[in-house]
Order: sequence, then structure tokens, then C-alpha cells
Amino acid sequence: MELKFMLEAIRQAEKALLIDEVPIGAVIVKDGKIISRAYNQTEKTQNAVKHAEIIAIEKACKKLKSWRLDGCEIYVTAEPCPMCAGAICNARIPKVYFGTHEPKSGCAESKYPVLTDSGLNHNATFLGGIEKEACSSLLKNYFKAKRKRKTLD
Repeated sequence: MELKFMLEAIRQAEKALLIDEVPIGAVIVKDGKIISRAYNQTEKTQNAVKHAEIIAIEKACKKLKSWRLDGCEIYVTAEPCPMCAGAICNARIPKVYFGTHEPKSGCAESKYPVLTDSGLNHNATFLGGIEKEACSSLLKNYFKAKRKRKTLD
């Protein structure tokens, strides 16, 4: 695990924040180099599957010309949701590093252990809590501001 990659995922989350998206960022690394970067774009695209992890996986697959991302690592600012955890497993990404836990929908360990489910063809190891405060603050502040704006409208 390298901190610089999580810091880049945080920079991606900050880009999402600038366009009023839920601030989650992801970075995929292979052989110590970033091969893709992404941030949430569900509102911008009006597409429910445009989460940071999905976009980063799509970009990495295109770059490597393969749907198998063996030997890659993904760094994401929040624990992956069910869709993203499934995509990580399907893409064969063996290592997942995330910032803050997601008690309502996290699928590494918080809600459902998708990444380590023995019934799937592929499992991933994971480590959570990397730059937890920074990642958590981005989300908390975003939703606090959203709630405040809603009461003012």
C-alpha cells in the first residue's frame, strides 16, 4: 500500500465535489504506476452505474486491452458498494485499499463481505481506514451542505 495513491484518489474525490457529485475517487495501479483515475459522475451523466470504481475499471480495461485486471490494485476513498465490489471481483483486481467505511452499503466488511465471499470466482484482499479522516470529512461535509441547501430552498 502506498499513501501517494490514496492521496490521488482523494484528489479525484475533490473533483467530484467541484461538480456537486458525491465525493468519491478511485485510482487503479499496476506495477507501481497509476493506469486510471476516476471520480463519481452519476449526476453529470444521469447514469446510476457511473461510480468512481466502475469508471476507473473501464479505463484500466481499455488501457490494458483486457477485462482481467490481474496484478492491479484499486485505491478508493470509500468502501465499495455492492455494484462496485462485484465489478472489482469480476475484473479480478486482487487488492483493494479504501479510506472510510460505509456502514449502510460497504461490501468489504461493513455490510456484506462481497470482496471475500468464497462463493465467487475471485476474491480480493482489502485494507480500510487509509486516510480515513480526510475521506470521511469529504463525504460528511458534502451531505451536510446538501441537507443545509435543501432546508434553504
